[in-house]
Amino acid sequence: MNKPELLAPAGNLDKLKTAIDYGADAVYMGGARLNLRAFSDNFTNEEMIEGLKYAHDRGRKVYVTINVFPHESDMKGLDEYLLTLQEIGVDAIIVSDPGVIMTASEVVPQMEIHLSTQANNVNSRSATFWHKMGVARVILARELSLKEIKEIRKNIPEELELEAFVHGSMCMAYSGRCLLSNYMTGRDANRGACAQPCRYKYYLVEEKRPGEYMEINEDERGTYIMNSKDLCMIEHIPDLIASGLQSLKIEGRMKSEFYVAAIIKAYRQAIDTYFEDPENFVYDEKWMDILNMVSHREYYTGFYYGRGNSEIHGTSSYVRTHELIAIVKEDLGEGRYLIGQKNRIYPGEKIKIMRPSDDIIEAVMTEFRDEEGNEIEVANKAAMDFTAYSPVKLYPNDILIKEKED
Repeated sequence: MNKPELLAPAGNLDKLKTAIDYGADAVYMGGARLNLRAFSDNFTNEEMIEGLKYAHDRGRKVYVTINVFPHESDMKGLDEYLLTLQEIGVDAIIVSDPGVIMTASEVVPQMEIHLSTQANNVNSRSATFWHKMGVARVILARELSLKEIKEIRKNIPEELELEAFVHGSMCMAYSGRCLLSNYMTGRDANRGACAQPCRYKYYLVEEKRPGEYMEINEDERGTYIMNSKDLCMIEHIPDLIASGLQSLKIEGRMKSEFYVAAIIKAYRQAIDTYFEDPENFVYDEKWMDILNMVSHREYYTGFYYGRGNSEIHGTSSYVRTHELIAIVKEDLGEGRYLIGQKNRIYPGEKIKIMRPSDDIIEAVMTEFRDEEGNEIEVANKAAMDFTAYSPVKLYPNDILIKEKED
């Protein structure tokens, strides 16, 4: 039984490094062109080179998304872009369009190709077809059950890998193929510019009764008939392993470093614990405690166990119990540290410290000083650096969080 890859989102260079530090086996990111996160901090070529070095130096892999549905104009310059990705050492590209796959097979024949979930692969015949077209890994559609995944695994070539999302936001459209954003806002979801209109509040209005808004009776704030809950499979690691998946994928290139660190930390611990002693594996609630700290919608298991009685449409509201406040940059000695501020923090305020290898611990930092050495009563300027004293030993890249204020 092989341990599956834990695959993390990398929305920018800092998040890539965070994902690697917290235990991801591989990361996926968007380059300058043709990826489905047009509004994330996509990587420049220079940042990709730095990120690749950081990952490869630690024995990890980097995949680049080229997964839009490209129009004719999008294909211009594709050959050169693919050659650049090959030259800098990208481990694989994630592609949904047959034209891009054909181009990659011709221009960079040694480049490993992963089929995007946008291609909505739901059966073994399709997976085998794509394998014959040069695809090394199929990222399965989110609409599959574990039972179906097992059947697909049994009926495809042994060398063809399977990957699936196990945590994060779920799209209300089939494998993400949605036209609402394009229709309502002119932003094309299938070219990386989704405005997420499925998260809007909707009421029913009868044509001859303008201004009379009728709820569809879901909750007191409105009806969210297209809002999915967030996928979470942390409680079902043995079932995921048994399904035959080679890669377990986390959604969230638009999420924060705190999100990336927390999700990867929890899944890394759960997977490693299972493989230490599969027969005596026991789920640990502390993993869900970590997942519950990040901003999320109510969790559920998606389609993995069928629809059953699991309600897939929740409200548009998020659960937000904790927030990222700072990241440790440097140990200055004698208990003082250089801190990179993310959100407001006061001296003497109770904080929590998250790092890859330990349980989350609490501390209180004091003696805040700005970059000129002046004492400050609060760190609340956007992205400021300040120094502070901590009685608890801190390490560079420690993530500091606190309970969210009401």
